[in-house]
Amino acid sequence: MLYNEEVFKRKSEIGGSIEVICGSMFSGKTEELIRRINRARIAKLHVEIFSPVADTRYDKSALVSHNLNSIPSKAVDNAASILPLADDIQVVGIDEAQFFDDELPAVCTALANNGVRVIVAGLDMDFKGRPFGSMPQIMSIAESVTKLHAVCVKCGSAAMYSYRLVPDESKILLGEKESYEPRCRNCFKS
Repeated sequence: MLYNEEVFKRKSEIGGSIEVICGSMFSGKTEELIRRINRARIAKLHVEIFSPVADTRYDKSALVSHNLNSIPSKAVDNAASILPLADDIQVVGIDEAQFFDDELPAVCTALANNGVRVIVAGLDMDFKGRPFGSMPQIMSIAESVTKLHAVCVKCGSAAMYSYRLVPDESKILLGEKESYEPRCRNCFKS
């Protein structure tokens, strides 16, 4: 798609912004990102979704939620790769933001400053309950932050932690229900 006056006009009309969707695994972050992108498509905005090449759990050409809802996306090697691919885009979705390099906050800022609505989804904490990747920086520069909660598998309370079930201390371990479960604060500690 070529950059044109109509796209520039729509970018100016909607203005740039950064929105963050965060929470634990199984909280519905990707599902919410897909919902917001679909609403932008209904509004006839030019959209594109990006995800890190490192996330190989589902599909390289589609963003897939745990509920198996999907939407086309582009896998990129690093955050800077997003900029040239978003030249004529009005709404950019970025999934699994915690896996991107430290340049992601600057990329999000550059896009927003250029009139793009940027919607970022990712884990806000790692399996040890510590801030994950560049998510804290992105949350601090965002116009809005939506924190989603899963359901604690131990007690049914709101879960904000991703508890790792397997004995692996690597910061990044791609996995699903065989490797992680959502837990509330009390069940995460115990």
